[in-house]
Amino acid sequence: MDTFESIIQGAAIYALPVIFAITLHEAAHGYIAKHFGDLTAYQAGRISLNPIKHIDPMGTIIVPLTLFIISKLTMGTGFLFGWAKPVPVNFGQLHHPKRDMLWVAVAGPAANLFMACCWAVILKLGAMSFPDNFYATPMILMGKAGIDINLILMVLNLLPLPPLDGGRMVISLLPSRLAYMFSRIEPYGFMILLFLLITGILGAIVWPFILYMKYVIAWIFGLYI
Repeated sequence: MDTFESIIQGAAIYALPVIFAITLHEAAHGYIAKHFGDLTAYQAGRISLNPIKHIDPMGTIIVPLTLFIISKLTMGTGFLFGWAKPVPVNFGQLHHPKRDMLWVAVAGPAANLFMACCWAVILKLGAMSFPDNFYATPMILMGKAGIDINLILMVLNLLPLPPLDGGRMVISLLPSRLAYMFSRIEPYGFMILLFLLITGILGAIVWPFILYMKYVIAWIFGLYI
């Protein structure tokens, strides 16, 4: 298979897992925010499984696709990176803003962990199918992609760096004075993340956690991935 065909096949395999990963991640934030009293995301129509409401053209399509193509052309594993449109949350409208912020932040990574397990089930079913089953290979390939994408998104968002979910968790757990000081990093959070990505530090930090979670899921579901 030549490189162009490999890119097309890879994009087709990863498209659905990526769409589900970002859609449920963002919808989960909005749903939990609504549960704790903030209707901002609900009123904006963002508690939805419609991916169009969550897709950021640059962060969800162009950047990940570019990195994917580069990894194929250079024959490297690369590190897929991207983002969706953040769900609007007014933390001041939560019943207990500082405490409830934790659960709103946890919701996104928790949704990704749940989806990684769902894709593991699909992978298992594909592996258990008869070899001549037309759907077996797509199920296996998409199952592997779904596990990878969701674990990457989960671990990446758990980094203790505002405005990532992990940063929100730290703010929620720190004493008020320290939480305020830490929150002042947020305007520079994305630049710090890009610096870590470009220098390779980001991959060195997150890959061990991603691989560990992958081994755990493989052990639970009896997979070879």
